[in-house]
Amino acid sequence: MKTVLRCVFGLVMVISLMGYLTGCGKKVVVNTETKLFPITVQLDWFAEPEHGAFYTAKALKYFEQEGLDVTLLDGGPGAFVTQKVATGVAQFGQYDSTNSFLAIQEGLPITNIAVVFQHDPTALLMQESNPVKTFADLNGKVIKARPEWAFLPFIKKKYGIDFRLVPQDFGLQELMADSTLVQQGFYIAEPFYTEQKGIKLKWLHVYDAGFDSCNTIIANREFLAKQPERVRAFLRAYYRGYKEYCEGDPTPAHDLMLAINKNATRAFLEWSRAQIIKENLAKGDPTKGGAGDYVMISPDRVGRQIAQMESLGLLKPGAVTVEKAVDARFLPVNPQ
Repeated sequence: MKTVLRCVFGLVMVISLMGYLTGCGKKVVVNTETKLFPITVQLDWFAEPEHGAFYTAKALKYFEQEGLDVTLLDGGPGAFVTQKVATGVAQFGQYDSTNSFLAIQEGLPITNIAVVFQHDPTALLMQESNPVKTFADLNGKVIKARPEWAFLPFIKKKYGIDFRLVPQDFGLQELMADSTLVQQGFYIAEPFYTEQKGIKLKWLHVYDAGFDSCNTIIANREFLAKQPERVRAFLRAYYRGYKEYCEGDPTPAHDLMLAINKNATRAFLEWSRAQIIKENLAKGDPTKGGAGDYVMISPDRVGRQIAQMESLGLLKPGAVTVEKAVDARFLPVNPQ
């Protein structure tokens, strides 16, 4: 596992260095006609409801009302979120907290400034007929997942199990064909598509094992230092977008997503949004470590996750401090 991580982050550092060399000397150019400040956000995946707050704020011009011209870059398997944010290709990115900590340990100049999902919807998916019912049942099984996923060594250690790992390819064909396979995925996404083919899934929530990470907005540290008011403006607009997307009309965001993501359907977008709301992923459950509100990030919770990853040997003791991993100074105050 550690060897894989070293290889992955060796590649990260090479790409990051290339980005620094090619990106030096770039200047921010404010649109002289609109006087809007340009900001780029690198998303982690293709346009879907997990990005609902971004696309709502874009569609309803919340960003513009804050003086910002925001470009949302579509994601996918090769999004390279941390690298693009670290090198200034994007000022912000959507990512997951565990991998952001690993990137920070490797020296990338990024930090977490807000939460997208208070509870990570990543799960271990399997067909309903699969005999696996608990994490302990995974012993000796085949799991298809990202090799760098910190949850894998966590459950090995906690439950005293081992399994054969097959690298994730983000496809569903094998999962639908093999009733014994267990695959990493978002339970707010993949089950919709398999059910269209008549295959129902069940899953194990990672947070039920005590590994309650979150999905976050990461930021370039230099940009935070130079443009603090624009960071606050960005998060104010993002908060408004989240509130409208979950509590109001999602249609403007879904219209944008459908124009960008040709593989999405309105039925899927509505189903996925409903799962996000039902599972309270955006606000989170305070009794389970969630903030109880959109966007808010807790340094205490970050500290607990860092300690957990140190205990697994994924983070070197003291290599990633709370101060390096999170900067909560830009969160909306008394948001409406």
